[in-house]
Amino acid sequence: MDNDQLLGLLQEVAAEIVTPRFRSLAAHEVMEKNPGDLVTVADRESELAIAARLTDAYPDALIVGEEAVAAEPSILKRTPDADHWFTVDPIDGTKNFVNGSPDHALMVAEMRGREVVRGIIWQPEYRTAYVAERGAGAFRNGIRLESVERNQETLSGHTSRRSLLNEQIGDLPPLKLSWVCCGVDYPHLAAGDADFLLYGGSMPWDHAPGSLLLAETGGTVGYADGSPYDPTSLQTPLLAAGDRTTFDRVRCELARHSAATA
Repeated sequence: MDNDQLLGLLQEVAAEIVTPRFRSLAAHEVMEKNPGDLVTVADRESELAIAARLTDAYPDALIVGEEAVAAEPSILKRTPDADHWFTVDPIDGTKNFVNGSPDHALMVAEMRGREVVRGIIWQPEYRTAYVAERGAGAFRNGIRLESVERNQETLSGHTSRRSLLNEQIGDLPPLKLSWVCCGVDYPHLAAGDADFLLYGGSMPWDHAPGSLLLAETGGTVGYADGSPYDPTSLQTPLLAAGDRTTFDRVRCELARHSAATA
């Protein structure tokens, strides 16, 4: 499947399964996997549809879907040894979706070993597609995204962890709330609406697509020790920054902050 076909798959599934239920979910169609961790019938049906098509196209590839892993966590343990695999996030930002917010997305990423080679993000309510391919650039609705210059005097940091809201890391401005959906967060970061994102979770279906989008627009995703993002790793915290200078600065401030609060 080429990029247009992968995007078309997400658009088709969104139109048939996800969007018809937006702001129309019945109470019995929303469940909790864990306290506060919501899943809907649309998540489950969407993932089954996407995974089936990927399996047809790539019968030897490992498919790592968020809901499949929720049912069978051992799937994640296969990723470090997988030569070719895909992640599927059937509705990223499920809580936003349930609450009627347009800030949700469908996402697929393709990996060769530990390298993300393609990332597709479809935001159905915004009718906006982000497509990234390693070495070939990143595009918003077919228009190439360029790198954005970051002003080190006015850096804007965001997090989806409400416990970190308004926390000040070193001399950086207090953290703001992100869009609480990686499929929306990373595009905003690439566009310059934020300069860095700080995450307390690192599930590959959340971060693999956006990590490539950011890399292809001059950004960096990695860990507090400076190592680059690895989709097979669940190491945290995960830091995404619009450029390397910002990444290194925030990483150093995080290290000092951690040492001071230890």
